[in-house]
Amino acid sequence: MGDVFFFFLIKGRMSEKLKNLVRNLKAYGKIAVAFSGGVDSSFLAGVAKDACESVAAITVKSAFQSCQEAVNADQMARTMGIQHVVVQARVLENSKIVQNTNERCYFCKKMIFSLVKARAFQLGMETVVHGANFDDLADYRPGLKAAREMGVIAPLMDAGLTKQEIRDLSRRAGLETWNMDAQSCLATRIPYGDMITLKKLGMVENGERVLSSLGFSGARVRLHGEIARIELKSQAKGQDLGMNRILEVRLRQTVVESFKRIGFKYVALDLEGYVMGSMNRSLGDSFQGQK
Repeated sequence: MGDVFFFFLIKGRMSEKLKNLVRNLKAYGKIAVAFSGGVDSSFLAGVAKDACESVAAITVKSAFQSCQEAVNADQMARTMGIQHVVVQARVLENSKIVQNTNERCYFCKKMIFSLVKARAFQLGMETVVHGANFDDLADYRPGLKAAREMGVIAPLMDAGLTKQEIRDLSRRAGLETWNMDAQSCLATRIPYGDMITLKKLGMVENGERVLSSLGFSGARVRLHGEIARIELKSQAKGQDLGMNRILEVRLRQTVVESFKRIGFKYVALDLEGYVMGSMNRSLGDSFQGQK
């Protein structure tokens, strides 16, 4: 892993964006990466390992992350040979977070980044970075405001790297995360204004685990009271099952029965398919693009 990005450099194949990223990371010296083990943070950590004096990956574990995400983060850090530290965030003890207003992500990121910065300081790391990319500017992400206020840097965004560019570069570098489905916290499955509880988060996680076990990767279960609104990819990739397959009688029955055992009374399929940040529509046009 350590020579992968250097290969780009010596062969003169680095884009200007990647050159800027490497140059900026080198200037930071010792850095701590807020690390989820997903596409963006893994790519950032991989480049930083080559460019920086030393790197630590810090994962914040909370009720908002699935158990599988924590496992993925640990495995990815081990694969890349990067020091990995896990800290706990008690998000459900913060009333400003569980009230689930449109500023939930702001308060949550404030908590998360404060924990990451504190641990980074203990490790002797001078700079804290996170994996937000340029595309994130197009969505409502108040967490970016929290990051800026706390001095947490977004090198991928600063370099102008988009999600697709990060996937392409990750593939060239041999990172297994290059084609990983997008990750997001479980709280995004609950409509703004609905109180967040451990029970609701568990229902969402269990529902998505059922869909994953049946072959539906990247599925989302949006919780609307007693209703599970399922968002699936409109098109399948490889062995993944697309939206059309869930209409098969036996498969549909399995999903419905499984979801009712979880605690849902009604199970609905969103015909639009998976849409990133679909819950933000309730905020209205005035919020789009704000951070």
